[in-house]
Amino acid sequence: MKLCIACGMPMTKAADYPLGDESKNYCVYCARPDGSMQSYPEKVEGTADFLIQTQGLDKQAAHDAAVRILAKLPAWQGY
Repeated sequence: MKLCIACGMPMTKAADYPLGDESKNYCVYCARPDGSMQSYPEKVEGTADFLIQTQGLDKQAAHDAAVRILAKLPAWQGY
């Protein structure tokens, strides 16, 4: 089982990969519609939105949490 380098999600089936391409090391949620990986700003925004919806955080708290979460993942080292 692979873990997404951009969000940490376990990828266990073809549907978890962008365009079903199991050679990718990031998941469908971290991909753009064309299958390329989202940029860091796109991922911060998406993660913050997810945290707002699922955790009820306000926008600034969600942004700060997203930055902390992403900093631990391989794709975002150095950001």
